[in-house]
Amino acid sequence: MGETEDGIGQRLRLAGLRLTPQRYAVLDFLVRSESHPTAEQVGAGVNRRFPRASRATVYNALHTLCEAGLVQELYFEDGVARYDANVGPHHHFLCRFCGELEDVSVETVKGLAGGPVKPGYRVDEFHIMMRGVCARCAGAKARRNKRRSYGSQKHA
Repeated sequence: MGETEDGIGQRLRLAGLRLTPQRYAVLDFLVRSESHPTAEQVGAGVNRRFPRASRATVYNALHTLCEAGLVQELYFEDGVARYDANVGPHHHFLCRFCGELEDVSVETVKGLAGGPVKPGYRVDEFHIMMRGVCARCAGAKARRNKRRSYGSQKHA
């Protein structure tokens, strides 16, 4: 999700936020991230560029960015907050083996979004969490199984 420096600054300004180096660094880290990092991971990433950014500064920036709608705070099974700069409609896929959390486009699950849950209800938003095995782990498992079956055929 690459974005120019001007694009990140523009996002902050359009949200009515003052452009501070800390907010910029946090949003830049999240925009460039391909995962859904925890606050600790965001802090570690920001500290590579701004070694003196305190934990409180990072948490405050995350809170401000979430309130402004520039970042989503997500909670999954582990109960730890994770952050996502992709605030457009999307869902998630969680690999049961490696824990990788991937964005899934709404188009992928479009047929599942029906009408209201019950008569008189209006659905404003919903989130789907898919769980399974990512391509990398599935490939690794297939290679292990292939080696095992090859080894057992050899001794037959």
